[in-house]
Amino acid sequence: MTEWTVDHAVSRDGTIIGYRQVGAGPSLVLLAGGMQSSRNFTQLAELLADRFTLHLPDRRGRGLSGPAGPDYGIDTEVDDLSAVLAQTGARDVFALSSGAIATLWTALRRPPLLGRMALYEPPVPVGTPSPLDFVPRYERELAAGNLAAAMSTIMKGTSDRRDWFTGLPRPLLTAIMGMALRGRDEEAAAIRELVPTFRYDAQLIAATAGHVRSFAAIRIPVLLIGGDRSNPYLPMALDALQQELPQAGRVEIRGVGHIAADNVGKPGLVASELRRFFI
Repeated sequence: MTEWTVDHAVSRDGTIIGYRQVGAGPSLVLLAGGMQSSRNFTQLAELLADRFTLHLPDRRGRGLSGPAGPDYGIDTEVDDLSAVLAQTGARDVFALSSGAIATLWTALRRPPLLGRMALYEPPVPVGTPSPLDFVPRYERELAAGNLAAAMSTIMKGTSDRRDWFTGLPRPLLTAIMGMALRGRDEEAAAIRELVPTFRYDAQLIAATAGHVRSFAAIRIPVLLIGGDRSNPYLPMALDALQQELPQAGRVEIRGVGHIAADNVGKPGLVASELRRFFI
């Protein structure tokens, strides 16, 4: 049995950033993306726990952590990850999606804190299509209190290529999401909590638009990871980052899409790449 513990760091503004912890060895932070919490990376962590001590933060508004607050922005994400790094003594980070954007900004603004980072498909806006194309519709549905429709819009906007489920007609997908959200189990409660938090991920992505060249100042080793089934705007972002980051390597994992590292993806494939990079 894998033994988990829970701890927390305190961000600059006093917000609690809780994290789960497992394993033994050098510290490695696993930072989740949009529509995820620390629980989404538990299988990935357990696959690495024989070699590393894994720290899995809940980003603001999720799980073990405090609310986003009225002043949420890039600085907030940088402060939060910086607090976790300082508390755990970790200098290496694996991050997915918007969590990878938060990690890029932390490496840029607090360079002494990070030694290496592996980033899975940060959705940096670099052209057309854009990772923000669906956000106005999501915001309207969220404002109307229609969580099922908002969830469907997130799923369609972030879906992988050849994903049959998100390819369902929108009314049918929304009806399925409505049934899932009405559930009384822990998973349904988690989804209800996460759908509104996506507005913060969208805000972070939007604030990063036009800044890809700024990341050229990051001078640490970076591994850029992607899947060959991911939405076209994601390999576009990886192309742009690979061109700018001076110490970037790149890996494409075949047969997977954007959430390969998630419990419902293929975390074993991601774990293999992280072992090679961080050992």
